[in-house]
Amino acid sequence: MDFTQVKTMELIRTNSENRDFIELVKLLDFDLAKRDGDEHSFFAQFNKIDRIKYVVVAYEKQTPVGCGAIKEFDKKTVEVKRMYTSTDCRGQGIASMILSELEKWGTELSYERCILETGIKQPEAIGLYNKNGYKLIPNYGQYKEVENSRCFEKNIK
Repeated sequence: MDFTQVKTMELIRTNSENRDFIELVKLLDFDLAKRDGDEHSFFAQFNKIDRIKYVVVAYEKQTPVGCGAIKEFDKKTVEVKRMYTSTDCRGQGIASMILSELEKWGTELSYERCILETGIKQPEAIGLYNKNGYKLIPNYGQYKEVENSRCFEKNIK
């Protein structure tokens, strides 16, 4: 094995004031606006990043390449939000690493379950959540009547 090609990945825990997180979310929103089309404004209203306390940013050689966050949904549940990996870094397991760190953090904070919503126009995200043990559930909250939404859960206790 050529150790000069081993990637140096670092995950940091931060909050939604982190500048790298803010920049990654701008890229995420740009991608989602293209995918969601006319429905983007509906989804965007539920994806504000102000006051998110629990954010993970992934760095490769000090360059931010991915992010994700959790926020309280109820006393036992956190909702996974704002998952994103830079387009040139996809397929390397970065999103799974971020998701695992978010789940670990949720457990440390005494939550028992993660839930999330993603869209049918994001098949990569659906694949990520299936691969990481998330199960499809009925749409919850504001997504109940939304045809293009898919909601998932995973017990982390």
